[in-house]
Amino acid sequence: MKNKNNIIISALVMIFTIIVVLNTWTQETLSKDEKRFDLDANGELSTSEKELMVRVLRIENARGVQFSENEIRQMQSGRNERSRGRGGFSRGRDSREPSGPRLTPEQVEFKDGAATIPDRKTFKKLSYQGTDVRIDTQLAGIEFVKIQVENTHTQNPQLYFMNTKTHRSHGSFMRAAGLGRGQGQMRGVLSYRPLFTAPNGEPGVYTFEFNPNDAFPFEKIKLVHDLLVAKMPILKNRLGYCPLWGAIGIYRREKALYDKAEFPVYFEDDLYANIGYLPLNQAESYGRLRLLGANERPTLRDIVICKTLPNEMPRVAGTITGVRQTPLSHVNLRAIQDKVPNAFITKAWENRLIAPLIGKYVYYKVNADGFEIRAATREEVETHFADLRPTKTQKPKRNLSAKKILPLDDIKFADSSSFGVKTANVATLRTFGFPKGTVPDGFGVPFYFYDEFMKHNGFYTKAEELLKASAFQNSHDVKETELIKFRSEIEKGKMPAWMMRALSDLQNSFPNGTSLRCRSSTNSEDLPGFSGAGLYDSFTHNPDEGHLSKSIKQVFASLWNFRAFEARDFFRIDHLTTAMGVLVHPNFQNELANGVAVSDDVVYQTEGNYYLNIQVGENLVTNPEEQSIPEEILLDWWDSNNYRIVSTSNRVTDNKRILTDKYLRELNLYLGTVHNKFSQLYGGASQTTDFAMEIEFKITNNGKISIKQARPWGK
Repeated sequence: MKNKNNIIISALVMIFTIIVVLNTWTQETLSKDEKRFDLDANGELSTSEKELMVRVLRIENARGVQFSENEIRQMQSGRNERSRGRGGFSRGRDSREPSGPRLTPEQVEFKDGAATIPDRKTFKKLSYQGTDVRIDTQLAGIEFVKIQVENTHTQNPQLYFMNTKTHRSHGSFMRAAGLGRGQGQMRGVLSYRPLFTAPNGEPGVYTFEFNPNDAFPFEKIKLVHDLLVAKMPILKNRLGYCPLWGAIGIYRREKALYDKAEFPVYFEDDLYANIGYLPLNQAESYGRLRLLGANERPTLRDIVICKTLPNEMPRVAGTITGVRQTPLSHVNLRAIQDKVPNAFITKAWENRLIAPLIGKYVYYKVNADGFEIRAATREEVETHFADLRPTKTQKPKRNLSAKKILPLDDIKFADSSSFGVKTANVATLRTFGFPKGTVPDGFGVPFYFYDEFMKHNGFYTKAEELLKASAFQNSHDVKETELIKFRSEIEKGKMPAWMMRALSDLQNSFPNGTSLRCRSSTNSEDLPGFSGAGLYDSFTHNPDEGHLSKSIKQVFASLWNFRAFEARDFFRIDHLTTAMGVLVHPNFQNELANGVAVSDDVVYQTEGNYYLNIQVGENLVTNPEEQSIPEEILLDWWDSNNYRIVSTSNRVTDNKRILTDKYLRELNLYLGTVHNKFSQLYGGASQTTDFAMEIEFKITNNGKISIKQARPWGK
């Protein structure tokens, strides 16, 4: 019996030892970051701990800080009562006890506030725009001046414009101005919204609102409106009232009075729908202003006005569209890549500032709060383009040491110099622990194959002859014609036997009858500061098309299309060291939707949001069908339940959402993970405040999200 007990005790000791060892081993497998979020110290991360880690790391990355373990525990438990919304954490309230004698608006020093705002310049001096908005999370990223109205119950009401750079809260200002609590007070904010159309038809709207839980009657709202216009004349015909949630009830009861008022009422969603100007890429340029007709090809010195959104755009000096663009379209990605101005301006060809300049040399600048355009001289244009191009030839990195087609799971992030950034990034996505099927499984064809194919057919010699030909150099028409011929020759080129066998093996590794997507992956795209989006072409190889070499050669040939050649030529990128790899994976069929998302709000510049576009079916957001309007959403970094529908898709009925709450929860975590992981992989680039990642994704025919691409946002 004693021996039996000893055996049992020994067994229990052994089991306990194994548990301890396994727990210790698991703890050791957690990374340094992961250990910070193992709050129950059990050696592994639960689903909720993983979600917390992704979100906290995203915020730490944006702010350049690291939260303590105690702060992380508070975030998990919600004890900090995060009032950030899209801003920061609560910082407590200011006492409103006055610190000196009561001052009139005229007596307040400018460092604290002002009695009048004579012009836009003064408004900018008094305004604040950023993320330090305390509890006023709806103001994050918006330019605003807070206001204080006193004595509204008397015949002599007083309006104070706060210096909001100095005083972010009303309490702080009230102490400085000697204002105590009292009857007839109204505390509000005056905001400038440059993207929206004013009642007079021009871009730029000012709105005033009050604390979210305040509910003032119409007569008080009209009083403040009239005071604002009297003390700030530029508000005439540009000012509207924006009732927040606490004022909705009284607004509805008094709606008849507002309907007769001389000022409009805006709700937050109305403001997004009333956009008349959208700065897609803020930059400046010179060129000839040209209203682009159907099937016309612009030159790189044209600033083009497009009445519809073109799917393809060669390099130009600037772009204006008369229909709203998605910032994730290839037109805008090209503008970002080429560092040229791009904006949506309602009926630009009729605009009083633009129309008289069509056909002339102009200076064109896109700002966050408006555009500038004026006549320019030919000398200004010539100087601009001379300064813009690099002075030396750039040779993209091309590593030809990888000589075999590899499965994506064998390709590393550092292998981009051999397989292209697109292939390397998709391969890297597969290491992030996403559910199976979220990232495609496939293969990478290295640059070595393209290089050997070009040498085997003597195509490098042919390319050198083209580059030296004077007619090719000096004529856009000749250049386009010769490049078409060259691509045709490449598509008909012969592959060496070993290459044909390798591609056969790749093709046969997929189940019989599988359609394969062959995607371009070069050494001159998807790079920080140079997206290369839309420059090259991808092709689907269907089962009835025979050997895979047919589609691979089409991808090779796309390296020499006109738009790609022009872009490289302008930036003096060596055409002969540019190389094409190919990413091969099963083709998506009958997908429910296509989308693009960025790990920051790159359009409305709100803080703490992801920006998402999606459209139903195979209608690509990057190359939208004519008049296609995608679903547009701002999704909170921290809380996937906090989002704004900016626009609904015009391809769905009954305003149904494509991205339901379930999809938003998944994308929230995917985007946070992608941003956090790639920000580390890209090193120095991630340290810039505007680093963000862009992903292309699909909702497959079985309702699953699949991420097909990740690239640094082109800013």
